[in-house]
Amino acid sequence: MRYILTKVIYGAFGLAELFLGLRFILKLFGANASNDFVNWVYETSGAILDPFRGIFPTQVFKSTFVVEFSTLFAIIIYALIAMLLVYVIDLITHPVSKKK
Repeated sequence: MRYILTKVIYGAFGLAELFLGLRFILKLFGANASNDFVNWVYETSGAILDPFRGIFPTQVFKSTFVVEFSTLFAIIIYALIAMLLVYVIDLITHPVSKKK
C-alpha cells in the first residue's frame, strides 16, 4: 500500500510540476499566448499557481520575456509538500522501533 501511495503522490505532484515548468519556460521565452497549446498550458497551470500568484513580482524584459518568480516558488513548495507527504507515509507505515 505504501508503494502505491508514494507513486500516486509523486505522479500527481510531478504532473503539477511539469505544467508549472512548462509555464515558466513558455513565459520566459515569450511564447504566443494565442497559440492553442500555450493557452492550454497557461489555463491548466493557472489553477495550480493560484495560491502563489502575486507573492513575488513578475519581471518583464524587453517587453516579451517574462520571469514569474511565483511559478518558481510554487515548483519548490510543491516538491517540498510531495516529499513531506511521502515522509509522513513512511513514518505511518514503518514506525521507528524503540531499542531497549
